[in-house]
Amino acid sequence: MPPTTRIDRVNILLVDDQPSKLLTYEAILGELGENLIKATSASEALQCLLDNEIAVVLVDVCMPELDGYELAAMIRQHPRFQKTSIIFVSAILMTDLDRLRGYQSGGVDYVPVPVVPEILRAKVSIFAELFRKTRALERLNAELEERVAERTAALEATTHQLQEANHRKDEFLAMLAHELRNPLAPIRTAVQLLRLKELTEPHRRRARDVIERQVEHLVNLIDDLLDVSRITRGMITLQLEPVLVGAIVARAVETARPAIDSHRHLLELDLPDELISVEGDKTRLVQVIANILHNAAKFMDPGGRIRLRVWRDGQNAVIQISDTGIGIAPELLPTIFELFTQVHSKSERAQGGLGIGLALVRRLIELHGGSVEAENLLPAGGARFTLRLPAIPEPEPGPHHDARPLPTPRPARQARVLIVEDNDDSRVTLQRILQTEGHLVSAARDASAGLEAAAAGSPNIAVVDIGLPGMDGYQFARAMRERLGSGVRLIALTGYGTEADRQRSTEAGFDAHLTKPVDIDRLLTLITEAAS
Repeated sequence: MPPTTRIDRVNILLVDDQPSKLLTYEAILGELGENLIKATSASEALQCLLDNEIAVVLVDVCMPELDGYELAAMIRQHPRFQKTSIIFVSAILMTDLDRLRGYQSGGVDYVPVPVVPEILRAKVSIFAELFRKTRALERLNAELEERVAERTAALEATTHQLQEANHRKDEFLAMLAHELRNPLAPIRTAVQLLRLKELTEPHRRRARDVIERQVEHLVNLIDDLLDVSRITRGMITLQLEPVLVGAIVARAVETARPAIDSHRHLLELDLPDELISVEGDKTRLVQVIANILHNAAKFMDPGGRIRLRVWRDGQNAVIQISDTGIGIAPELLPTIFELFTQVHSKSERAQGGLGIGLALVRRLIELHGGSVEAENLLPAGGARFTLRLPAIPEPEPGPHHDARPLPTPRPARQARVLIVEDNDDSRVTLQRILQTEGHLVSAARDASAGLEAAAAGSPNIAVVDIGLPGMDGYQFARAMRERLGSGVRLIALTGYGTEADRQRSTEAGFDAHLTKPVDIDRLLTLITEAAS
C-alpha cells in the first residue's frame, strides 16, 4: 500500500482589525513553522477561507462590521469549514455567558488578553496537529476506499473469468462425451458385423477399415488432450532444428488433404521462390498448420476455397491461411485461442472437436518464439490465420528434400518375437499381425510366463506391456537383461508417454518406448530393424 501523503504545513488564519496585534500573533506563532495568513476584517477573512484550506482561525471578538461571533457563525455554515478550529481572542467579554455564546457560534477555545505566548502556541499547535491528522486519516480512508474498489473490481473480474472457465469446462466435458461416443458407435457396429458368420469378405474388410479409422480418430483426440496437459505443465520438449517452411507446409497439406478433398474444396498454394528456414520442431509445426487447414475444411460449405501463403517479412517467416467459410463469431475472437473455446457450437455446424486445437496452435507457436492471430475477412466472409515465426537470416544452400521421409524397407529376415501382455485381445491381435508378417511369435500373459518363454525360445525381440500384474514390465526388463544381456531388443508398450515415462523405460533396459494404441507400422519397423 502506498504511504499516505503527510500534510507538512497547515494554514493558520489570523483575524484582527489592529495590524499591531496581527504582528504580535505572527511573532508568537512563527516558531510553529506553519503558514500564517493575516486578515484585518471579517470580509477579508472570508475571502481567505474561500481561497485556502484553513486549519485554525485565530479571531478577535471585538471587530467593526462583523464581530468574531458573527464571523464564526458564518464560517460554520459553510460545509468546507465544519472541521476548522476557531479560537477567540478577547480582553473583555470573558464571562461564562460570553464563552457560551462563543462556543454556540462555533468556537473551540478562548485566549484572554494579555496573551501568554506559550499558551497561545500550545493551543494553536494542538488544533493544527489535530487538523493534520484528521486530513491524513481522510486521505488514508480515501486511498483505502479506492483500493477496496479496485480489489472489488478485480475480484468481480476474476469471478466472471472463473464462471466463464467453468462454463467452457462444462461445454468441453459435454463435447468430449459426444466426441468419444461418435467413433465408439461405428466400432461397436463393425464388431457386431464381424461376428456374423455369413458376412462376405468385402463386408469384413469394410468393417475392419471402419474400426481402424475410428480408432485413429480416438488416438488423435487423446493425443490432443495429452499435448494440452504437457504444455500446461511445461513438460513438452521441442526437437529444434533448421527446417524449411516449404517442407513443413508440404507435410501439413499432405496430412489435411483427405479432409479438403472430401469436402471438394480448392486449395491454393502461394509459396515464394526463395527458401525460407526456421528453427523449429518439424512435427509440431506440421501439427499447427494441419490443424488450421482441418478447421478451414470443416467449417466451409462444399466447394469452398482455402488459400495458403508463405513469405518473408523482415526477420519473420509468415504463414497465412485464409478460407471462404462462415468466419468466426465476433464475440469469440478475443478468446479464440483459449482452451475449450468452441468456435462453432451450433448444431448445423457441429463438425466435431474439443475446443483445444487452436489453444495448441497458439501455445506451440509461442514455444517457437512466434505469434498467431485470427481475423474475419469482411465483407466477403471467411477467416484468416496469420502465423509468424523467427526466420533463419541466411539459410544454408542445399537441395530441397521432400518433407516426408521415405519408408524404411523391411528386410525379409525372420525375427523371433516374444509378446508379454495381460490383455487377451491386444496380445492375440498383435500376435496374429506379427505372424502374418512372417515372424516367429510366442506370447505370455504375465512376466513369469514371459521369462519361461524367453528361456525356451531365446527371442531376439520382446514386446512388453509395462502394466503387468505382479512383476511389472520394468522388473521384467531388468530380469531379461540379467539372463540374456544385450542379445535381446526390448520394446516397451504402455499407455503413458511422458518424457519421465520414457526415461524410466530406458533406465529399466528398454530399447524403445511405444504408447498404446500401438502404431503397427512403427512396431514392425523396429522389429525388422532388430532382425536385420
